[in-house]
Amino acid sequence: MAEPEFTATGVRIGRRLRSLTRAGQIRISGGRVELLDSRGVEIDSAPARAVRASRPWFVPEDRAVADLAGHRYLLTLGEDEPAPGEPGPAAARRFVEAVRRAAGGGR
Repeated sequence: MAEPEFTATGVRIGRRLRSLTRAGQIRISGGRVELLDSRGVEIDSAPARAVRASRPWFVPEDRAVADLAGHRYLLTLGEDEPAPGEPGPAAARRFVEAVRRAAGGGR
């Protein structure tokens, strides 16, 4: 199995006003974006070409929005003081860039 192109742990994943998990995972591997809960169970996944990821200007720097096959998720990828070795606020920007690379270019 190939090494994942992007991985983030400790991700808060929400849909509309509902929090699905506070310690989820995001994995981009083999051209597919996967959202997983804290136990590694898949919440949603889609081919990277079908995923739209962005960092809206009105949300804090550690958040991104992802549309997977018509379902919109709010992702919080960092905290103010991340643990050593954990992704910080720049993780949201790296996630958006990784989705675009996996989809085969810029959008």
